[in-house]
Amino acid sequence: TSRWSQSTGPGPVAPGTIAAMPTYEYRCRACGETFELRRSMAESDDAATCPSGHDDTTRLLSVFAAVGSATASGPAPSAGPPAGPCGGGCACYPG
Repeated sequence: TSRWSQSTGPGPVAPGTIAAMPTYEYRCRACGETFELRRSMAESDDAATCPSGHDDTTRLLSVFAAVGSATASGPAPSAGPPAGPCGGGCACYPG
């Protein structure tokens, strides 16, 4: 899993163009440091060197949480009665 951030990426992207690159989180087994790298999805499992120079690292499962609220002045609009052989007036469509 990854978090998305804006990054200028290598490859066929024109210079100065902003491309989305996932951010992957890693932990060094040698020193315990946790760090992030922006790299393509194809490179997500490639070896990563920690900022202290150790090569024994593992990719962590990163989670993303969006917090917010929604306000509404009333109930959500209905899509209408369900369509079916009985027209929605029987126990086939509780509601």
